[in-house]
Amino acid sequence: MPLPLRGLSAIVTGAGRGLGRAEALELARLGAAVVVNDYGRPGRDGSGAASAGPAEEVAAEIRAAGGAALAHTGDVSDFEQARDLVESAVAAYGRLDILVNNAGILRDRMVFSMTEEEWDSVLRVHLKGHFNTTRFAAAHWRERSKRAGRPVFGRIVNTSSEAFLAGSAGQPNYAAAKGGIVGLTTSTALALARYGVTANAICPRARTRMTEDVFAGVERPAEGGLDPLAPEHVAPLVGYLASPAAAHVNGQLLVVHGGMVAVVERPRVAAVFDSKQDTFTYDELDAALGPYYADRPAGETFAAAEVLGLRRG
Repeated sequence: MPLPLRGLSAIVTGAGRGLGRAEALELARLGAAVVVNDYGRPGRDGSGAASAGPAEEVAAEIRAAGGAALAHTGDVSDFEQARDLVESAVAAYGRLDILVNNAGILRDRMVFSMTEEEWDSVLRVHLKGHFNTTRFAAAHWRERSKRAGRPVFGRIVNTSSEAFLAGSAGQPNYAAAKGGIVGLTTSTALALARYGVTANAICPRARTRMTEDVFAGVERPAEGGLDPLAPEHVAPLVGYLASPAAAHVNGQLLVVHGGMVAVVERPRVAAVFDSKQDTFTYDELDAALGPYYADRPAGETFAAAEVLGLRRG
């Protein structure tokens, strides 16, 4: 079988476990050389024996299967460590072709109870982490394109969440970060298209160490069956979006889990009201918007909670 990513190199952040690990293994299976990024240094396991750390363990797994991989343990929320991550990929493989931003943390709490640190840490790892790696990858592709005098190959796959789409009440920090990632993705898609680079975002639903509490009430399959929330359901879409076949897919948001992919339509204007004078008055707005919202379903907001009900048909 031809390998669509043969000859290409990739970075996957947060790839030591869970979703990122599945994505790194899939990109390697499709032929890419992978830089496996996961924050943290080598240490010791439960028995006290030396441990290589999750990033190196995944890289070793890829190499054992005949692929090319190296580990990087930098913190993507740190600007200079993100620079080093991109530079490491270029130094090792001659160039960078694919960036998969997956690294993240959870600090769930209601908005009236959340601490400043809980807000800042989630925005820093998710949103700033996505920006940091994107910034240096984008500069690499722009410079390559300018040198070549033509577009080059570049792919960005960012990780948003249904928490942003549906408005997760107990995750204001996470929902805000994931919404920001969509904005970053669409902006990047427009900015880099001229250089041959695409940027898309996925909203994956997967049972991982980070989300085990979130999905604690979701039934697991019978022994031997594939969990509908297995990360392996998500990884193939990442592989496709990273491939040459997806050159026409840019600035898109897709929900993926359990053998299902849903394309999310962009927001559309539902109604427009014009003032009958130079500018609106309070009374005029009340007369226009009052009846409009009175006729809307009770409790309806901009959030699209129906995405939580998506299932494989």
